[in-house]
Amino acid sequence: MGFISTIMGFFGFGMGFSIGLVVGYFLFIYCQPTDVKNPEIRPLVEQTFEDLQKLLPEIPLWIKNPDYDRLDWLNKFIELMWPYLDKAICKTAKNIAEPMIAEQIPKYKLESVEFEALTLGCLPPTFQGMKVYNTEEKELIMELGLKWAGTPNILVAVKAFGLKATVQVLELQVFASPRITLKPLVPTFPCFVNIHVSLMQKPHVDFGVKLLGADVMSIPGVYRIVQELIKDQVANMYLWPKRLEVQIMDPTKAMQKPVGILDVNVLRAMKLKKKDLLGASDPYVKLKLADDKLPAKQTSVKHNNLNPEWNEEFSFVVKDPQTQVLKLQVYDWEQVGSHDKMGLNVIQLKDLTPEEPKTLTLDLLKNLNPDDVQNEESRGQIVVEVNYKPLKDDELAGNVEKLSEMQKAPEGTPDGGGMLVVIIHEAQDLEGKYHTNPSVRLHFRGEEKKTKTVKKNRDPRWEEEFQFVLDEPPSNDRIHVEVISTSKRMGLRHPKETLGYVDIYLTDVINNKRINERYHLIDSKNGRIQIEMQWRTAS
Repeated sequence: MGFISTIMGFFGFGMGFSIGLVVGYFLFIYCQPTDVKNPEIRPLVEQTFEDLQKLLPEIPLWIKNPDYDRLDWLNKFIELMWPYLDKAICKTAKNIAEPMIAEQIPKYKLESVEFEALTLGCLPPTFQGMKVYNTEEKELIMELGLKWAGTPNILVAVKAFGLKATVQVLELQVFASPRITLKPLVPTFPCFVNIHVSLMQKPHVDFGVKLLGADVMSIPGVYRIVQELIKDQVANMYLWPKRLEVQIMDPTKAMQKPVGILDVNVLRAMKLKKKDLLGASDPYVKLKLADDKLPAKQTSVKHNNLNPEWNEEFSFVVKDPQTQVLKLQVYDWEQVGSHDKMGLNVIQLKDLTPEEPKTLTLDLLKNLNPDDVQNEESRGQIVVEVNYKPLKDDELAGNVEKLSEMQKAPEGTPDGGGMLVVIIHEAQDLEGKYHTNPSVRLHFRGEEKKTKTVKKNRDPRWEEEFQFVLDEPPSNDRIHVEVISTSKRMGLRHPKETLGYVDIYLTDVINNKRINERYHLIDSKNGRIQIEMQWRTAS
């Protein structure tokens, strides 16, 4: 014991050391600091915003923003699928990166660049919330809150001049707010053509890098420089409104862009059946191309004539010649009431030889059922000349200009005038007191046009287009849109009722050339209607 005391005394640890231990013990036990306050306990609802930020620094988006939805189901799905997603993503990334790297190797005189290890780790990313924007265009916009604190292992080996160097990426953290837009939406699976990705703010990216086994990020100053460099580079490429566009489908096939023009000349009809009690019939022809949303085209009316001659030409935009057919239907015009059907027939576009005009004489039928005995009765004939002209490859690339008649007024439009196009898309939350069989009526400058009737539907979809050729821009005019419901059931006291209406002033249409809005219907509790309008000029 004396030996230990001698050694401690030699190094300065004598009696003072023992006394200091005793005094320090009693000071620690019996002396209380005066600047320590008891914690204040209050409900969260009484806390200020700053206090909540200190208590809950990681508040999910769906709590801070009511318009964001929770994505627990998606996070659970990704968690369960992550072992398989990890391998699939890494394999896809490797297949994309390797050809790009192979192109760059000769430029830098490298022997090889290979992935020795590529895995995203066992921790999947999580989505803090999602907001979906409702637009009137054919698109779906989503904003997500993405957080990923992963443990990837990306090891790349570079060989040059007989030497080998390795670069390893570890412990990746990514916090980002991407906006994903699926557009345009099409009726072909997967129902969208392109994916557009933008970042709504600069992302936070943190990771570790080892070069030849040494931690590069631990070098003073390197960490901050790399952080700012990554943020700036990513922001320059993808910060909104800049975006990354990924094509999912061929736009030509998905959107069924035009592939040809069908020219039709309605020459004459022969031996039509008499429909009127007094005098002969007043025939005219309606022409409609299948799967075409544009309204049917029709000839002029030939009064009191069972062998009319028209010699009128029409053109149709063809999108799928293998499946589309041209329907010709002859009507007897009536001044009062509905027009009587005199017969019909169809022309299969797949049976036409391209670039070869062909004159066809078609028997008029009661219907298109080949087994119906009523079709054996003679109803007359119609003579038409047809010519299908496929667009060539160079024309397909520039067919937007050639077929811009859909975006410009047709030939013959008065100078200074144009065409007002009204497209009735759909309506929601319609509610009739007695029945709900909605149709839309347009009233403009004394002219009325009407959509088809959708039976027993509170959320109908029409997708019908109407055209008004005008001598001058209707800058000071308005169009009256009325939604009505009709029923043909016998005994109803109210066979017709109004479901709502709206008056739309056309100043914005003329100034902007196009509007696509959803309007609240007057005299309707919750009814809304989506209408697109375009002002097309010949220039």
